[in-house]
Parts: sequence; C-alpha cells; structure tokens
Amino acid sequence: MRQSIAGSMSAIYLTGAMLLSGTATAQPAWSDAAPLPSPRQEIYATTHNRMIYTAGGLGEGASAVRSEFNAFDPQENRWIELAKLPAPRHHVTLSALDGAIYAVGGFSGAFPNWKSESSAYAYDLETGQWSALPALPVARGEHVSAAVDGKIYVIGGRVGGTPKAAHYKDYRDTSRVDVFDTANRTWSRGVDAPTARNSAAGVVIGDRIYVVGGRQYLESNGNAVNVNVAALEVFNTKTGLWSVKAPMPRASGGIAATTLDGRLYVFGGEQWTPTKEVLANGWAYDPSADAWEALPDMKVPRHGAAAGAIGDRIFVFGGATKVGAGDVAVNEALALEP
Repeated sequence: MRQSIAGSMSAIYLTGAMLLSGTATAQPAWSDAAPLPSPRQEIYATTHNRMIYTAGGLGEGASAVRSEFNAFDPQENRWIELAKLPAPRHHVTLSALDGAIYAVGGFSGAFPNWKSESSAYAYDLETGQWSALPALPVARGEHVSAAVDGKIYVIGGRVGGTPKAAHYKDYRDTSRVDVFDTANRTWSRGVDAPTARNSAAGVVIGDRIYVVGGRQYLESNGNAVNVNVAALEVFNTKTGLWSVKAPMPRASGGIAATTLDGRLYVFGGEQWTPTKEVLANGWAYDPSADAWEALPDMKVPRHGAAAGAIGDRIFVFGGATKVGAGDVAVNEALALEP
C-alpha cells in the first residue's frame, strides 16, 4: 500500500479531483497565542469543555522527558498548570471522555534510549487527581488514541521488536488496535488498521476515527530510514470496518491534527527522506467530498506539535523546528470562518 501511495503523489498534485476547488476567497491568517509554559515536542492534545489539554513530551533538545500536564484556556489566552503525570512520558496520547482525561502509553527515556510503556492513567477533572488503569496489553508509543462511546481506541504506533526493547531501533511499526472499555475497565483486541505506521495523527468525527499520515521505519541492506505515509484510513465504530480515503496531498510524519465543524485539519510534520525537512503545511479534509484543500502555512515550521480547536480557532503549539529535535514553546492560532 505504501508503494501505491508514493506512486500516486505526482498525480495528486496534478489533478484537481483530490483537492477542493471553488471561487478564491481570502485565506485565514495565523496569529500568535500564549506559548507553552516550557518548550516541548512529541506531544499530543485533547479538548474538553472549551479547554485544550497536553501532557509530557521531550524538552531541552529532546534530552529530557517531561511530566507536566497543562490546560490552555483560549478565552483567557493562558496556560494552567495541573497535577503532573504520574511518570514522565513522551509520545503519550490523551483522550477526553466522561469527565476524565486518559493518558495512554508513550515512551520513557530520552533519545535514543526509548522504552515503550504500557501504563494508562485517568485524570479526574473534578478531583484533579490521576489514577492508574489496567495496563495496555502491549506497550507502545507514537500511536494514536481516540475516544468514542465510552471506549478508548489505541491504534498503530511502535511496539518492541525485541524482548527487552529499550532503544529507538528496537521497535517496529504495528497496525494493532487495542480497545479500553472505561465502564468495565478492561482491554480487548480491536480490528487492526490497514496500515502499520507510527507518528500518525487521529481525530474523531461522529462515530468514525480518522487516522492520517505518519511514517514507517524501514530497514534495507542494513540501513534504516523513516519513510512518510500519506494514507487516510477511517474506522467506523458502529460497523467495525476500516475504509481507505483520499490520501494527504503530501505525505508527512510527526503531524498535529484536530477537527472542527466536521472536518479534519492537519499541520506541520517532518520528512527524513529523500531530504530532511520540517514542514509548515496546513491541510483541511472534507469527509463529505473525500477531498483535501491547502491552508496557509504556519509561521513556524514544526513537527511533534499538538493541535486543538475551540470555537472557530485552531491552535497548534509546541513541537520542534529541526528534524529530530529542536523543541519550542510556540503557539499559533488560525481563525476560520464559522
């Protein structure tokens, strides 16, 4: 599937069928918002009750694993410090459901000594306290998590390829899906995704989970390389079926994504091959048309950032400005027409 995506990229750029068209209108512009309390990359976000939450990450040039847990209030344009994660993590996913924020998996240890974790925690928004949950069946990081109808779906990412995996190169990409039922606090095996990948992004629109972009860590002739993926795959939680939709116009890993008014928005990312590059691109996907359109580039190209949408504004914060490392506290806002 990866080869067919790569082979179709030139066609995507040359045909208008995959991109939304219409009368030219004034493009929205990026503006500055309150920066993160500290520079951080490899973070994820979730929204609840008009607040955006983020936790953990890598700091100090990706040499320090963070445990901070913060909420961003767009109305006040300020960050609020909350109770720290029970343990430092990067690439730990967050999902909001029924008055709680769920933090699942991720890595401990700074690069290259990453160790995937099976830990899962719930933060009670009323009491302000974390509690431990039953562990993931398989430890993983660089995955996607999504909350739908009382369940947390953990999709893809990287799992240990050796019994004692504790180094970046010890991991392999997976398409595995595990599902946590928050009512009975049990894990079950879900329907595997079509594509094994890491560093993708995911959002929930209605009863469907959209998983987009990412990359695959491939080895050939003794050399390893990160190859970006453009695939957009959608899981229908009602039917239990995956479907493949129009791929991103440009394959990218380490992206940030959010949803607003029934559309998927994707920002930034990085590329390792054929050249190293950090991206500023913004893309919007319309599920009803199965089509993408370009958005204005972010002012600061970044990968490993997080995104959230409140009202008619999208916020993209944190991330890194260099391939691999270069954490920043930047927070940019994009105002869209309601």
